[in-house]
Amino acid sequence: MTGRDGGAPAVAGGPARHIPVLGPAALDYLNIRAGGVYIDGTFGAGGYSRAILTAADCRVIAIDRDPGAIAAGADLVQAAHGRLALVQARFSELDAVARAQGLPSVNGVVLDIGVSSMQLDEAARGFSFRNDGPLDMRMGGEGPGAADVIAVIGERDLANVIFQLGEERHSRVIARAIVQARRSAPIRTTAQLAQLVSQAVRTRPGALHPATRTFQALRIFVNDELHELAQALVAAERILGEGGRLVVVSFHSLEDRIVKIFLAGPGREGVSRHLPDSARPAAAFRVLTRKPVTPDEDELNANPRARSAKLRAGERTTAAAGQIDLSALLPRLPTPAEVMKGRTA
Repeated sequence: MTGRDGGAPAVAGGPARHIPVLGPAALDYLNIRAGGVYIDGTFGAGGYSRAILTAADCRVIAIDRDPGAIAAGADLVQAAHGRLALVQARFSELDAVARAQGLPSVNGVVLDIGVSSMQLDEAARGFSFRNDGPLDMRMGGEGPGAADVIAVIGERDLANVIFQLGEERHSRVIARAIVQARRSAPIRTTAQLAQLVSQAVRTRPGALHPATRTFQALRIFVNDELHELAQALVAAERILGEGGRLVVVSFHSLEDRIVKIFLAGPGREGVSRHLPDSARPAAAFRVLTRKPVTPDEDELNANPRARSAKLRAGERTTAAAGQIDLSALLPRLPTPAEVMKGRTA
């Protein structure tokens, strides 16, 4: 399905080779062609960018909010000989980034939502409890970190964050334990928080670590990831030309639901099925994945972190952009800035 140009130059260099989750499926749905321009909105370790550049003689605009990822990608930029532009920005700004590169439209956008393996494995970033480090979790280094948030957030709002963003049914117990513990001493490290949650929630041997969902919730909250995703989808809709492809790999049910409803558009979701076709608003995307694509057994064996991944894809139509409002899909939670100003319960 992917247009493999036999004359496409091989691309080496850059970060250590990284096989992105559902990489072959993502490339197929992007429908890469020679002469095309593609946006990799979540550069990370450069896996998608390298694969796209290798698939055909095309250009890639890669974006990442993490300055560490930008620095690590310098060699790949050099190896691509002018076919790769690497920009530090939020992927919610991807249309503005493309236009700043002189591009009124692009042929494809790929987004791999969530935290990268590179970030998880770096203890100093504070994303994982498996290696002790500062409780930070910021992808771009700006704004309050996780330790700042849990130092001041109200118990009720903390429970809501953990419940809605982590889908943690023990959220109230965990929030109460955190609030009680911080009265005695600040919670500043990943090991401290993981131990607190483990003491508050008992699990059977072999089960998911009890702190997993709490860490996920805090990371999503600190980086405002769901709002970023919603804005990135709308930005992709604006910048994709007719026939352009949008491919999104998500790891969270809330993310997947947002992507699913966005791709379906106002003509399929939230509109009575009894209306005649002529009365239905035109959808901005033709859905290419009726059901999400998930990793096969071989990929799961090679990369257990892929276990919750879901890929959805759509093809841009001629319909006008901006017909669907995603704000109703986002959880009603305070922002990190509001938490730091004390607007929390």
